[in-house]
Amino acid sequence: MRTKEKTLFWLPRILCIGAILFISYFSLDAFEPGPPLGQQILDFLIHNIPSYILILVLILAWKKELIGGIIFLLFGIITSPLVYSLNIHRNHSVKDSLTIVLLITFPFIIIGILFILSHLTRKRSQITIKLPGDSHGT
Repeated sequence: MRTKEKTLFWLPRILCIGAILFISYFSLDAFEPGPPLGQQILDFLIHNIPSYILILVLILAWKKELIGGIIFLLFGIITSPLVYSLNIHRNHSVKDSLTIVLLITFPFIIIGILFILSHLTRKRSQITIKLPGDSHGT
């Protein structure tokens, strides 16, 4: 595998793990003084449901890059207006709401594109052209 292929193979996986960890970080707000520990743990687990789903998609994308890439791309595109809408109603700032969209959903659009590019690059490198009289592909 050439350097470009290796980079395109590992980059979306590493970025995805980082993005999932970033999303999961927000679930730590479930732990606060007051509520019983059992309730806090339950809240923490519930807050991490999107992370669990993204981990499953990453596992799928690891083996089926094209399918996983499409899912990540769609996830980013579909959730962007949702995240924007939730935040514009909370903070009434277009700039802040767009920044939050860029931080939370845009990485998954990039990750989806990278998985798709990795799939296409690896597929293209596997194609061999047989020339007349050539017993092995070039």
